[in-house]
Amino acid sequence: MKHDPRLASAAIAEASLIVCDDAEHEHDPVVGPIYQTSLFTFKNFEAMRQAFAGEGSGYIYSRVGNPTAHDFERRIAALEGAEAARGFASGMAAISATVLSIVQSGDRIVAVRHCYGDAYRFFEKLLPRFGVTVEYVDGTDAEAVEAALPGARLLYLESPSSMVFELQDIARLARAAKAQGVVTMIDNSWASPVFQKPILHGIDLVVHSASKYIGGHSDTVAGVVAGPKAMIARLNELTHPFLGAKLSPLEAFLLTRGLRTLPLRIRRHMDSALLIADRLRQHGMVTKVHHPVYSNHPGRATLTGFTGLFTFEVDERIDVARFSDALSFFRLGVSWGGHESLIVPVAASLAQTPGVNSFGRFGVSPRAIRLHVGLEDPEILWADLEKALATSQKP
Repeated sequence: MKHDPRLASAAIAEASLIVCDDAEHEHDPVVGPIYQTSLFTFKNFEAMRQAFAGEGSGYIYSRVGNPTAHDFERRIAALEGAEAARGFASGMAAISATVLSIVQSGDRIVAVRHCYGDAYRFFEKLLPRFGVTVEYVDGTDAEAVEAALPGARLLYLESPSSMVFELQDIARLARAAKAQGVVTMIDNSWASPVFQKPILHGIDLVVHSASKYIGGHSDTVAGVVAGPKAMIARLNELTHPFLGAKLSPLEAFLLTRGLRTLPLRIRRHMDSALLIADRLRQHGMVTKVHHPVYSNHPGRATLTGFTGLFTFEVDERIDVARFSDALSFFRLGVSWGGHESLIVPVAASLAQTPGVNSFGRFGVSPRAIRLHVGLEDPEILWADLEKALATSQKP
């Protein structure tokens, strides 16, 4: 299946209109104000009563609602084609608050096996304390997922999945889950709302680590969930106000700033990463490249473009530690989505939480290296990788 750049261009053009749709503010500023306040006051008793009763549109306390945060949430909902959205202090806050708003003791979750590492640890370390079990399945096998659905409460997807970038046929799985009365939830951080809109394909809830491409500058930690008004209202009632992981006004402002340039940045990440992935695939010391562009899986149909994150595996003749240390422009660091280029060798990440590591448990090669291609010149980045591969071969 070949990459059609026209699909990406159309998606980028549509997103550009949405992210630049500014709300009206007093004095008509080009950039909206930051409502850096902890609380809001009322002109009289009746106004306060209406706010507490939910009869008005006013704000009470920034832990539960803030105009700057709401402006960001409005844009995300529009980008995802959702009715509503809720921002959080981190991607994991969005994941945990959303999951806990859905499940209760005795429930079972069906999850793809290569989900985000901290989501996996949340499933394994915390949910059993509440009597919730998680069954992991090969998300590429739609029949296997469908067979696991009966009796489940939640289907948790991530397409493409962490580290190995496996795809799921999210449209088919959404239909199957709906037929079984199972809520569907997907981590859409990799594709961003520009290149994949799961809600339009039947998924109920979409979560993002907004620290990644949405923020785009590696200076913000945040998360967001988008979905139907009723589900977001349930989350707002049951988990968001009590777990307390609210999105701060300053971070919401930075995220909105990131959204304004997201359509431009995402194209650069995509083009540079495709160039480097293709060259790595042809390199004699690289044994495999995990990137959705090379997949013929039906799940690729919902992707209109690609981003800057993928994984490659090196030959046994390459010393992974020496390769990592030989790089000049690629830095060793977690997260991704910012201007900088990064690597995470699986061999190093396996040391995190021994015994509760999805990458090791589900057979990801210790010779795999996750690569985030930033906004630097791709020829400079390729020269950096080529040099490191040449100088890290074992004697």
